[in-house]
Amino acid sequence: MRELIILSALMLSTIHGVAQNYFSDSQKQAWLQKAADNTPKLIHTKIKPEYQVDVVDDTNAFQHKKAIKPRVVKDLYSSSFKDKSGIILDLGDHYTGYFTFSVGEYKSDMDAPLRLKFTFGEVPAEVTTSFDNFHGNISRAWLQDETVTVEQLPATITIPRRLSCRYIKIEDVGSSPYAEFCFTNMEFDAVTSANKKIAELPEYTPAIVRQIDKVAQNTLKECMQTVYEDGPKRDHRLWIGDLYLQMSADNYAFQNRELVKRSLYLMAGLSKDNGYLNHTVFEKPVPHPQRVPFYLYEYALLYNAVLNDYVEQTGDKETALDLWSVAKRQVQLIPDMLDKNQLFSSAKADKANLWQFVDWNEKLNKQVAEQGMYIFALDKTYKLAKSLGKEKEVAYIPGLISQMKKAALTLYDAKQGYFVSGKEKQVSYASQVWMILAKVVDKKQGKEILRRLLKDNKALKPGGPYLYHYVVQALIDCDLNQEAYDLVTTYWGGMIHKGADTFWEVYVPEDDFVSPYNFAPINSYCHAWSCTPIYFIRKYPEIFQKRH
Repeated sequence: MRELIILSALMLSTIHGVAQNYFSDSQKQAWLQKAADNTPKLIHTKIKPEYQVDVVDDTNAFQHKKAIKPRVVKDLYSSSFKDKSGIILDLGDHYTGYFTFSVGEYKSDMDAPLRLKFTFGEVPAEVTTSFDNFHGNISRAWLQDETVTVEQLPATITIPRRLSCRYIKIEDVGSSPYAEFCFTNMEFDAVTSANKKIAELPEYTPAIVRQIDKVAQNTLKECMQTVYEDGPKRDHRLWIGDLYLQMSADNYAFQNRELVKRSLYLMAGLSKDNGYLNHTVFEKPVPHPQRVPFYLYEYALLYNAVLNDYVEQTGDKETALDLWSVAKRQVQLIPDMLDKNQLFSSAKADKANLWQFVDWNEKLNKQVAEQGMYIFALDKTYKLAKSLGKEKEVAYIPGLISQMKKAALTLYDAKQGYFVSGKEKQVSYASQVWMILAKVVDKKQGKEILRRLLKDNKALKPGGPYLYHYVVQALIDCDLNQEAYDLVTTYWGGMIHKGADTFWEVYVPEDDFVSPYNFAPINSYCHAWSCTPIYFIRKYPEIFQKRH
């Protein structure tokens, strides 16, 4: 306890500015240089859009829109475009990259500027929904519609912004009534740093699992740019929570180790003055953190899980030793976020401007889940320390874990058979799952809790794939293999049945229009934290690849 009191005092002095520049500028620059040295090369693939679809209303389709009648566009490059305005092209799959088009005169002279509108969509509804009534709570500019004015023909133009799409809608929104024009070429330059062919699944693997595996691969591939991006359409940056899940998936997929190292070093080199990691960072125009008034500490803690698992997978202790001081620093704030009973304190977290995320569900009380996440991070950190011979430097961790587990058990309601969170004693998937992943309960009790939970329609369910990943892991850890298989094939399989060719940021089977941003088209329909079925399918073949 004396160690914890001393550590907490040190933390308070650091938080209030007594100790600044925890890592030297020269150390940070060295880490940033290593991040730069591990920048992967992007692979370019040229895609020529030649297929047209019709997007029609269908109440059974995702967001009530469906692409039908895929067909080669006749005379796309050899006839007037005026009678084709509103055409929707289909690239055949989801791609991330840059769109170039060439346009020229057709049997007449251009006597006025030509104005074209392009709308790029990841899902069919995105190219048919009007953006005029945008009421979202993030930037309208993330929506992928571009208006291009061409003053002289012929012209070849590349739209400057990087795009993420499958569908391209093209409209003539301003041209001379006396002149006609035609497209002479279109090309989509698709980019990714995924550079390895993944082994095929065995032929006996169930068809739905094979489909899910393929879409998960595509999701991960699209998010693998020069960092592990969270979404190639929106955000375009590195988040630690997404990084942990992407790296876990990539260990069983493309195995781009330099991308992991680059991401780890970027985070370290851009750490705060007090040594804690920013939860998200940008690469361009130069590497820099996102400066916001809140701090997603639970993501900083997951950095240690990334580093520990990276060492386990690669044996690269040199990198881990180089970054050990960063990992050691991240857990030092934990004691200060606990109350006198060693329970996570939402009040203290709020006072410190910590964003408590856990899941996209505004109704979720996060006390129990945060307690579990903190224990999980401490355990990963101590495992890392032991593998590096550094356990003496974090000798306080086993005792802290023990105290926090003991405290967590006071939140277990034996009558209900659940951990309950907050004053309202909320029962949620998040609370049960994080108590299991933190090993607060043993496998037998965890199995009983999960079996009860899966039948309970009143328990608060996850709001998206991020938390569902941890639900699946908890099921597997408790030997509920059939239940894990069923959840993957129904939840991610549900997106497949609704037409997904990459997995989505948010998905609630009962409501296609759920959006954390109050406008569904701005959701990311290719999102990093949704790619993890490939991890489960490949790591646990005895569960997912066998016949069911």
